[in-house]
Amino acid sequence: MTAFELIAKVKENVSRVIVGKDNVTELLLIALLSGGHVLIEDVPGSGKTMLSKAFAVSLDCEFKRIQFTPDLLPSDVTGIKYFNMKTSEFEFLPGPVFSNILLADEINRATPKTQSGLLECMEEKQATIDGDTYKTSDPFMVVATQNPVESMGVFPLPEAQLDRFFIKTRMGYPSREESVDIIRKFGRSDPLKHIRSVVTKDDIFKAAKEIDNIFAHEDLFGYISDIAEATRKKDEVILGVSVRGCISLLKASKGMAAVRGRDYVLPDDIKSVAIPALAHRLILKTSMISEKNAAEKIIGEVLNEVAVPTEDFARYKL
Repeated sequence: MTAFELIAKVKENVSRVIVGKDNVTELLLIALLSGGHVLIEDVPGSGKTMLSKAFAVSLDCEFKRIQFTPDLLPSDVTGIKYFNMKTSEFEFLPGPVFSNILLADEINRATPKTQSGLLECMEEKQATIDGDTYKTSDPFMVVATQNPVESMGVFPLPEAQLDRFFIKTRMGYPSREESVDIIRKFGRSDPLKHIRSVVTKDDIFKAAKEIDNIFAHEDLFGYISDIAEATRKKDEVILGVSVRGCISLLKASKGMAAVRGRDYVLPDDIKSVAIPALAHRLILKTSMISEKNAAEKIIGEVLNEVAVPTEDFARYKL
């Protein structure tokens, strides 16, 4: 099964539950196959948790969910060592991070100390408990959700943790026709109960390797670097896109090329994923924070300003 076939198969399966959000499913798949993590931010009731569940069910992977609350402890996330009275030895009890797909629901409700418990897991794909290091499963992906409208009892994610997320996206409200379809589906029964996995772990590993080998011309490396540099020169920005952001944009662009059935990257692929891959990495001046979608608008301006390479990239691939 090729990466294009895997993506199409999972999208079709998820669409049996989630209506009209193929673009968000694509971003989840791109992150999974690129070894990254996703933050979904939107208002309550927009389908964030349901999408995450449908996505996990479509994959032959272990799925765990953590409902983040202010009293959640880091050990509730990573696991603990406990003294077994029968063996008179300390034993490790793995936490939810030792799964393939981890849903961190309402991640901004947990304290910074608990949020930081995910940092090592997300970046190094391991967890250190009482001096011992344990590797997470492979594949491993965190799908975190948060509501942007609440200010009481929430702890905004620090910039360092936001930068760990490969993609940040939104669900958005459905159209009238999509709303009718959703009401019809969920009015009868829960469609999530009727879907099954459609791809295996081996399919995921194979597709991930295929995406990693997708060709990107040297000129596109320069184009990505120019985009990052342009964000750093914007008057509204304190800190622009990091080097990690550049690498994430390249990987996401390869994933988008696979979504479109190509084995080489085009500038259009980079433009398509630039906002979800980069906007959350910008640190804006205080005067811009209250402006809606300010970071996304800045990335849009940068894409219009930076010169686009015009080579025949397919020819280089051949």
